[in-house]
Amino acid sequence: MKKMYSLIETYNLNGQFRWISSQMNRVRNGELYRYIADTKGAFVQPAFYEAFGLTVVEAMTCGLPTFATLHGGPAEIIVHGISGFHIDPYNGEQVAEVLVDFFEKCKEDPSHWDTISAGGLKRIEEKYTWQIYSDRLLTLAEFTASGNTFLSLIALRSDGTLKCSTRSSFASWVFRQTIFDA
Repeated sequence: MKKMYSLIETYNLNGQFRWISSQMNRVRNGELYRYIADTKGAFVQPAFYEAFGLTVVEAMTCGLPTFATLHGGPAEIIVHGISGFHIDPYNGEQVAEVLVDFFEKCKEDPSHWDTISAGGLKRIEEKYTWQIYSDRLLTLAEFTASGNTFLSLIALRSDGTLKCSTRSSFASWVFRQTIFDA
């Protein structure tokens, strides 16, 4: 941290970026992300490893160009150079190069920020919405039929449709059931 503060001082970067400590208030988090996006900032998540990357998804959902560790979940969430950027927290030179390159391109072409922002939004819309999650949510249950046990997969879709299938190809089916009827 001392080195970072020294670099901020050396390059006269006071007020150019902020360290935001862990936030527990989800409403405030969304407001922070939007404020940073409105000022054409970026989100940097330099963890050594991140199992999923919820903060990455949240930042991208708010339109922030996102730089995140290439170790763990963010490696799947971000398509490098299109919806954000992978950084290697073990290689500070690489991280600095990727960040400087992005902001220099934004300075030369202000639409570059918008392009990466739109790429992040598109990636979230394609892969990480609640509808997609609910369509993939599976509950495993064992059934016994004719003395044979087989595994059935039941998915509750956001439109109220239950999709059921089993490992047995003959027993695959889809049926409509209204979950919320009295």
